[in-house]
Amino acid sequence: MTVIEKAEQQVGTSTTRIEAVDKVTGAARYAGEYPLDELAHGVVVTSTIGRGRVASVGADEILAMPGVIAVLHHGNAPRLHDPGDATLLLLQADTVPHQGAVVALVVASSLEQARAAAEALVVTYDEEPHDVGFTADHPKMYVPDHVNPAFDTETVIGDVDAATQAAEVVVDATYTTPTQQNNAMEPHATTATWHGDHLTVFDSNQGAASVKQSIVKLFGLDQDQVRVLSEHVGGGFGSKGTARAPVVLASMAARTTERPVRVALSRQQMFSLVGYRTPTIQQMRLAAGRDGTITAIDHLAYSQTSTVLEFAEQTAVISRMMYATETLRSRHRLVALDVPTPRWMRAPGEAPGSFALESAIDELAEACGVDPIELRIRNEPTTEPESGLAFSSRSLVACLREGAQRFGWHDRDPRPGIRQDGRWLLGTGVAAATYPARTAPSTAAATAEPDGRFTVRVTASDIGTGARTALTLVAADALGVAPGQVTVLIGDSEFGQAMIAGGSMGMSSWTWAVTDACHELLVERAQREIPADGITVTADTAAKVKAMSRLSRHSFGAQFAEVAVDVRTGEVRVRRMLGIFAAGRIVNPLTARSQLIGGMTMGLSAALLEEAIMDSASGDYVNHDLAGYHVAAHADVPSIEVGWVDEVDHEVNPAGVKGIGELGIVGAPAAIANAVWHATGVRQRDLPIRPDRVIDTHPRPNTA
Repeated sequence: MTVIEKAEQQVGTSTTRIEAVDKVTGAARYAGEYPLDELAHGVVVTSTIGRGRVASVGADEILAMPGVIAVLHHGNAPRLHDPGDATLLLLQADTVPHQGAVVALVVASSLEQARAAAEALVVTYDEEPHDVGFTADHPKMYVPDHVNPAFDTETVIGDVDAATQAAEVVVDATYTTPTQQNNAMEPHATTATWHGDHLTVFDSNQGAASVKQSIVKLFGLDQDQVRVLSEHVGGGFGSKGTARAPVVLASMAARTTERPVRVALSRQQMFSLVGYRTPTIQQMRLAAGRDGTITAIDHLAYSQTSTVLEFAEQTAVISRMMYATETLRSRHRLVALDVPTPRWMRAPGEAPGSFALESAIDELAEACGVDPIELRIRNEPTTEPESGLAFSSRSLVACLREGAQRFGWHDRDPRPGIRQDGRWLLGTGVAAATYPARTAPSTAAATAEPDGRFTVRVTASDIGTGARTALTLVAADALGVAPGQVTVLIGDSEFGQAMIAGGSMGMSSWTWAVTDACHELLVERAQREIPADGITVTADTAAKVKAMSRLSRHSFGAQFAEVAVDVRTGEVRVRRMLGIFAAGRIVNPLTARSQLIGGMTMGLSAALLEEAIMDSASGDYVNHDLAGYHVAAHADVPSIEVGWVDEVDHEVNPAGVKGIGELGIVGAPAAIANAVWHATGVRQRDLPIRPDRVIDTHPRPNTA
């Protein structure tokens, strides 16, 4: 069969999600919805102390309750092998490292029976003193070996102190961000079933292949003994990037009870078991000439980790590549506390780091009397300051200029506290955005079916981003056919190793493998007839990714915000936001726009609302639900406009695709904070910008 040469190009065409109807009608099944015969339910029991040991578990009384099948705890749970992630070694010891740690799993015939039994389970403890106090001067603060994922902890170029002393203008300020919690719409859940020595799990994750590897290691199984399925996933933000407690507990319980078991976390349990964004304390020093030319950048970031597993957020890494400077110092410090383990949350490092850097840049612009956009343009680097590498592409200036024109920036009075609308003070702010544009080895298979259709298989994950649809467009173009002739299957570890939907690397990695497989399939298909079982070709990009040249690869953007502030009540309302981005080739403008709006909305939420508050006495978060942990709702979100500049960058992958999942949140909180300063004349250096923090500064409207 010949290729349909007249098929129009699909990449770049706005396309409705392929699975949209299934999702709104309930046909799309999530991890906690697969019906299995004799399905049992497991409910997690978590610790109620901040640190210590489990003294006893009252399992006998619980086993006598209706429907209860098993109570797993450290004394009877199956032994696990070390997977290289200590947070997965559940029920292996009596130690309690923090509040909300897993101490038992109650399994019953129904969810209601399991929940009642879990609430009745009595666990006693030998309690020990705990320490949850995160401060920059904590005596146990140390220098980690590296920061996520493998960056140097410190970078020093030139003599920063000497450059600062010689500078005409210096900005020296401290910025803080709080603990922020991953709260995906779909709580983490797993349904596990064993068939002899073979395990199948339906799991809510961002990478079935990655979760499979963890299971293989934990249970000492062979590769062909484990299958992980994650066809539909209701959000992740990074919290589902690797295996979490439900997949371990459900698999253990299914093996113990010899029947399928489903484990789903409650909303409250997600605050201690799925990872969160560490709080940060960031000391920023910028030195510059009177014209705003930066001569030194000094960024010191403090964060926390747990005593279970070291996770060091790469908060200060953003300062190593963003602006031109001859002297640079970027450092990280870490303290291990009796807290849950922080992990990945949308744009780890760049999201909190950009708040400090972009706020300080705005303060520098004020001190120099230079427009904030002009100051950023003046300090645009020609090569990456830290490494000296050339950029594969860098369109930040284009984003700033396009955004300024569309936002009406040039009509802005630079003086703060001038504009008023009744009781409201109005202000506008800007910040730059960036995120690495990486590509990871992945595999994909393409099949030419006898009926003229094509099937593509790749272990991708669609966590609500529209990945399934975008991959269909990519495959259709590679095959030269209409999207309706292509079926893309994802979320199955049987399809081979592939990058997770994380680090903004999913689409850039999967599209390369899919395109290669499709192109190779066309060659194979032209050489012979299609047999009854079709022709299948598999592609693996590992060698090509390894051979990529050394370049600095990033996406960029410019964030703009207008706010209204009532200084009497402390209320801050964001009236409008605009984001202009440069993120390579946009595969599906419809879902890309949604992704970027989602990121900007999450940035607004971080700027004004999100804050998990730790109670030092109990070692627990006092607002560990969505009633107390506030996130942006419809009434909080204004008109958000998104656009992008054309950017062709084939150095990231042959398709020129960059990830956009995390770019939208970066810089958004700083743009809002900078707008609050422009409205009130007072800097807000601590997130979130709560009403009490606005009131405490006591600004008054300028009535002159």
